[in-house]
Amino acid sequence: MALAGRRRPLTQDTSSRHDPELRTAARHFGRRRFFTVTAAAAALAFSANLPARGVAVGKELDGARIPSDPFTLGVASGDPLPDSVVLWTRLAPSPYEPGGGLPSQYVGVQWELASDERFATVVRWGLAIAYPEYNHSLHIEVEGLDPGRVYYYRFKTGSWISETGRTRTAPATTAAAAKLTYAAVACQAYHDGYFTVHRHLAQDDVDVVFHLGDYLYEYAVNSAGGARDYTDRKLPALYNREAKTLEDYRLRYALYKSDPDLQAAHARHPFVVTWDDHETENNYAGAISENNDPPQEFLLRRAAAYRAHWENQPLRGAQQPSGPDMQLYRRLQWGTLAQFDVLDTRQYRSDQAYGDTLHAPGPETDDPARTLTGTTQENWLIDGWRASQALWNVLPQQVCFSQRRFDVGPDARTSMDAWDGYRASRRRVLDGMKSAGIDNLLVMTGDVHVGYAFDIKEDFDDPASKTLGTEIVATSVASGKDGADRPGNWDTYMKANPHLKFYNGRRGYVRVSLDREKARADFRTVTAVTTPGAPVSTAASFVTEAGNPGLEPV
Repeated sequence: MALAGRRRPLTQDTSSRHDPELRTAARHFGRRRFFTVTAAAAALAFSANLPARGVAVGKELDGARIPSDPFTLGVASGDPLPDSVVLWTRLAPSPYEPGGGLPSQYVGVQWELASDERFATVVRWGLAIAYPEYNHSLHIEVEGLDPGRVYYYRFKTGSWISETGRTRTAPATTAAAAKLTYAAVACQAYHDGYFTVHRHLAQDDVDVVFHLGDYLYEYAVNSAGGARDYTDRKLPALYNREAKTLEDYRLRYALYKSDPDLQAAHARHPFVVTWDDHETENNYAGAISENNDPPQEFLLRRAAAYRAHWENQPLRGAQQPSGPDMQLYRRLQWGTLAQFDVLDTRQYRSDQAYGDTLHAPGPETDDPARTLTGTTQENWLIDGWRASQALWNVLPQQVCFSQRRFDVGPDARTSMDAWDGYRASRRRVLDGMKSAGIDNLLVMTGDVHVGYAFDIKEDFDDPASKTLGTEIVATSVASGKDGADRPGNWDTYMKANPHLKFYNGRRGYVRVSLDREKARADFRTVTAVTTPGAPVSTAASFVTEAGNPGLEPV
């Protein structure tokens, strides 16, 4: 998220910092052909240095010879299906070193999944290979599981055993699930504070967590960890620069995933992740960088960022990137209670209108040729709604969907980085929702470092128009530092946006409970993140009834 202008001139040549195999690919394909994403994808597929699935290449490193705990980045699970879940870990005995402190050798890792925390009843197990080409990460897609069940899992190599993770499967697709509780989080700038929010989330009773983007930030982190102001440790100097290469991004994930509070949340709940801009670069749009880097250079960076993202998240093989392309949008179900259509609003979008400055709506924002999702993803979303049998249709995505005016008056400015900058795109989505007969739409949003609750209106400029759904915006985990219950612009925003029912500037997460009658959203906030251990409380709660869109305070 950034509200300032963009497209600054590039001040230094960063091309030499890209990985050798990417530079070779760039030279091979030539400059002119790099102006299409398709050509870049072909050039950057990484196929030359990635092993075939299930084939061990090179030399093996015996896990017994790893001298210190290789499970320093914890464990995670994700994308629960009725019969399957993804288990993740990454071997890194020295996480702040390139390669995680391991040589370029593959390592055999045993994994177990049990129905009990003591592993008395192991239901699935196997041996996986942690390849150096994947930064010794593992993505185990465990299948043949019972629907609607809690499971426990762990990994082992040599004498080292990981912590135990807890996960669950979704109910059967046709099951009339009675209830679901999920959490939404976003925006966790390490240098802005501690991940206290994740510690509280780990202790909450939710079925699944949706991470709505900005899992990490590409910005430099100084030796004191920024606002964390460490006095008991010193971070390596390699973090005190912006992440741009594959090694940079891998190391940045290692820094974030070494945080014990984030590890606790991952170990306790399955996550469904999507990205926003900072996993790659602030406010990028498709193949267009913030700094107007040549497309052939930016796509190299995007390829590195996407690859590191997949390596470090509990994502399935279907999401494995090919060069600078990665299909992250996907659909999950929770019986007939809820359908989740997880969006990617970065990779396929048109460039931001009006130079990405705050601007009143105009011809650019209403240009039907411009898109936030891309045509293929937009059609996928609307077709999925038409086929949906779920009571609640939930849209986990990145940027503010509802109109958000920053000023009072007819020429009020809005954000060109959000759906306000792509109003024709938003209109098509809302029209598609209506044509599909979707009655209970919940849009889940991150990005803006504050908590919002919006009624989604047929016409945002007419408060009396029909309410079509609800948007719940999760505040940040740490980005923006401590924040305030009522930011200085609170009065202006509430007056300028009659459909805005709640606005809070503290850090926290949102807990949403769904049943057959209603959806309830609890905004959980902490008083501080610049010091560790702050308590959590509920800042506000709202309910929207099934079949009757519109938020009511509890």
